[in-house]
Amino acid sequence: MDNVLKTEGLKTHFFTETGTVRAVDGVDLAVGSGETIGLVGESGSGKSMTALSIMRLVPSPPGKIISGKVLFRGRDLLAIDESEMRKIRGDGISMVFQEPMTSLNPVYTIGEQISEVFRYHRDMSRGEIKEKRLLCCIIFGIR
Repeated sequence: MDNVLKTEGLKTHFFTETGTVRAVDGVDLAVGSGETIGLVGESGSGKSMTALSIMRLVPSPPGKIISGKVLFRGRDLLAIDESEMRKIRGDGISMVFQEPMTSLNPVYTIGEQISEVFRYHRDMSRGEIKEKRLLCCIIFGIR
């Protein structure tokens, strides 16, 4: 099975006045086509920072991805420019943030918010978007 996403030795550190915080320290993971994985750990163990590192959304400063690889469909995301990364975010890789102020907006339906991703990243008709949105909602058990 081919890996859609693979990290190798991913390290993200935060450089603060009181010292260096190793938020992500050598993460290796692989996600094959059709697979689903879950990151499990205590609060503060680096689950969200791992996801943010994969998507290159680490707040800088003080954070910085200092080493490793993030391979998405064979491309090293740490080696591409920001404009290319923006094309991948939301279309190829996305996440729902756990913070209430940055997660799904309660004013809009989940279906509307999923549709927005397809409108922004794909050249799709309204019917295609509706079909894709329905499939996503079924996969995630949303009605």
